Amino acid sequence: MKDDHNYLDINKALWNEKTKVHVTSEFYDMHNEGGFKAHVATLNEIELQLLGNVNGKKVLHLQCHFGQDTLSLAKLGANTIGVDFSDEAINAARELNTQLGLNAEFICSDVYNLPEVLTEQFDIVYTSYGVIGWLPDMEKWAKTIAHFLKPGGKLVFVEFHPVVWMFNYEFTEVAYNYFNATPIIETINGTYADKNADIKMKEISWNHDLGEVLQSLLNAGLQITAFQEFNYTPYKCFQRLVETTPGKYQVEGIEGKIPMVYAVAAIKPQ
Repeated sequence: MKDDHNYLDINKALWNEKTKVHVTSEFYDMHNEGGFKAHVATLNEIELQLLGNVNGKKVLHLQCHFGQDTLSLAKLGANTIGVDFSDEAINAARELNTQLGLNAEFICSDVYNLPEVLTEQFDIVYTSYGVIGWLPDMEKWAKTIAHFLKPGGKLVFVEFHPVVWMFNYEFTEVAYNYFNATPIIETINGTYADKNADIKMKEISWNHDLGEVLQSLLNAGLQITAFQEFNYTPYKCFQRLVETTPGKYQVEGIEGKIPMVYAVAAIKPQ
């Protein structure tokens, strides 16, 4: 499809508009007393367990949006660089870093082009929640991760489960292919952080099955050390979600019956 070749321009325009809404949304909790700026702690139990002690570690955070997780890692003592292709998001991240007095760095770049602008290697590459669906090529993604890991370095990857992306937005029927069959080109109203936001723009995404993701990491020479699936999401970002226990959301009517998140840790051999 013609649009497939322009996916970066189309999605960047979308995410620039989303960022403007997200930085003021209740979802990201930027402006409430006692919110993000008071605690700088957005990392969830799933990723914290896989990350381990990050104090003093060099961490590359891919597709960081406007940097809340990047800054949370910096607050824990990591030397962090956050990367996102949205210049609106990176500008917001840099401003937030200054406001908080942290030492995170931020780079505006597409994941695939990052080796052209960054030459360092890292102890940890981290990326999470709603990221790979915006990328068409998992082999290239995995090779980029391997490129940036030091020998002995670790990938920590947490993502919404591909089973979730099979359903329509109301979770009433299977509407999309589990496998990466074709680009998904849609015009969506609003955003997950504010479903009533005045945004109606085209987006291009891809579904990636577990086999595609895991095999791409193996093909890039990484050794998978952990793989987990979870029957909840820590974010209330989909339709029909109910909080079954504090901070854990499942789809109403099929609570606990489908996987909603998965997590992978992998190391680059010495």
